[in-house]
Amino acid sequence: MSLDLLTYLFIGGSFALYIGIAIWARAGSTKEFYVAGGGVPPIANGMATAADWMSAASFISLAGIVSFIGRDGTAYLMGWTGGYVLLAMLLAPYLRKFGKFTVPDFVGDRYYSNTARTIAVICTIVISFTYVAGQMRGVGIVFSRYLHVDINTGVIIGMAIVFFYAVLGGMKGITYTQVAQYCVLILAFMVPAIFLSMQVTGHFLPQTGLGATLENGKSVLTTLNELSVELGFAEYTAGKKTTIDIFFLTAALMCGTAGLPHVIVRFFTVPRVKDARLSAGWALIFIAILYTTVPAVAGFGRVNLIQTINGQDNAGVEYAEMPSWFKNWENAGLIAWTDKNGDGKVHYSAGDAFAGKPAFGEGRGASGERVTTNPTEGVNEVYVDRDIMVLANPEIAQLPNWVIALVAAGAVAAALSTAAGLLLVISTAISHDLMKKTINPNITDKQELMYARLAAVVAILIAGYFGINPPGFVAQVVALAFGLAASSVFPAIIMGIFSTRMNTQGAVAGMMVGLVSTMTYIIYFKFMGGSADQWILGISPEGFGTVGMILNFVVAYVVSSMTPPPPAEIQHIVEDIRIPRGAGTAHAH
Repeated sequence: MSLDLLTYLFIGGSFALYIGIAIWARAGSTKEFYVAGGGVPPIANGMATAADWMSAASFISLAGIVSFIGRDGTAYLMGWTGGYVLLAMLLAPYLRKFGKFTVPDFVGDRYYSNTARTIAVICTIVISFTYVAGQMRGVGIVFSRYLHVDINTGVIIGMAIVFFYAVLGGMKGITYTQVAQYCVLILAFMVPAIFLSMQVTGHFLPQTGLGATLENGKSVLTTLNELSVELGFAEYTAGKKTTIDIFFLTAALMCGTAGLPHVIVRFFTVPRVKDARLSAGWALIFIAILYTTVPAVAGFGRVNLIQTINGQDNAGVEYAEMPSWFKNWENAGLIAWTDKNGDGKVHYSAGDAFAGKPAFGEGRGASGERVTTNPTEGVNEVYVDRDIMVLANPEIAQLPNWVIALVAAGAVAAALSTAAGLLLVISTAISHDLMKKTINPNITDKQELMYARLAAVVAILIAGYFGINPPGFVAQVVALAFGLAASSVFPAIIMGIFSTRMNTQGAVAGMMVGLVSTMTYIIYFKFMGGSADQWILGISPEGFGTVGMILNFVVAYVVSSMTPPPPAEIQHIVEDIRIPRGAGTAHAH
């Protein structure tokens, strides 16, 4: 069976499954729309949480980033897994016991202020939009390659699908859809990883693959180091980022994970506080399966990519003889080649094949690549979009067509599951926290549901725009969202749970300073042409969320010390949610 036919079958079949589940589990009330009625079993919630949290960044882009930047990519691995542990152990059970299923709801009630609630709504929306843009970009990449359309059309198709099951099903539909999506995405990631591991090293377990010995008698990592140096790249195992930037990026990703609104809400879809802890443990196991495999997939993919493009002797391969996968991704605009020396061969090495990057919102190069097409000095002739690594791996390794089709279905599942969760958070923030709790408390259940669905529609349109005009690679765009979460809502939640003295004035001032400082830094360096040599202390925009977070804590502490303490009943609630008793039923309302 042809690859195209298999891809349509796999993606079409998975969509039919997701939409069928959304119709079967569609929300009939606001409680079902927001928290799936609070009756999801812990193991199912663990799978749904894992699918919600492992986005297109984890599935498509993480192995790509690690394969291109080597050791420095471990910041993403450590930050995202460590952050999930932080969320599961430090925040989820307390928030569950407090009984508020959205971050603005917690902030508004804990800090007894509609101003605090509104700022939390703004933070939530900014974080979620930044994050969902990465997912839409991921969907566009998959569709551009496998449906033979351009990326922009791919993003629009993705928007239509997410609209259907996020707006119709709400949290109930999304939860059971995400259980199915987890099964699809983990199969799609692990099957090619096991194939690659067997092919490259003879080992069945990809997790042990990087240390395995190849035919040349050297390990995968040693081979990668030698290939990288020979082609002018830094050693694969060498660090290129400064230690402080790695530390700040890891911390921003960790604390950002713990402040992610769409993951926190998952702990309200189970019946009891005890189940929230259980589902957190299950989710960690389900997440670890993919994350412990990423370094091997990145390593194998990098070796295969270099040897396929340059040939076994690194002398280059005639363009006319390049394998079909190279031409396919070239047609999708995610690989580009310019024959600098006129020898008709493809040469891949360090350096930019195409100079510069277009400003935000501008078009792409002649081949669709996200750079302008003025050749620079140097011998490199190939532009490879790092977001394609996981998707192209099975084709490069000449795995069976059904494996390639499975990966396409998995990538779509990863992107759509997170996009749906984020869109739900945006619609909940607007309908529940802004309309119901702040602007008009008298609206009916039906009106609130209508506002939620309208907000989701607008959110999808804006997310689609940013998917078509992305500010970076998928994992980088998502990293910016984590930085914003770390600098704004994370400190407010932590201090709200663990400090009886933290008051409205402190929380509001802290959130404002954290969000504004981090957004200013990101906008300047990502969209206004700031250069890396201007970074403060060498801290990248992706890592600056940690600085914003520290500023947030400091400002909140100072302001709260100089203003009156919270009312006695609020202090009593804060003390009460940290007492282990009450592991029984806790209600979302």
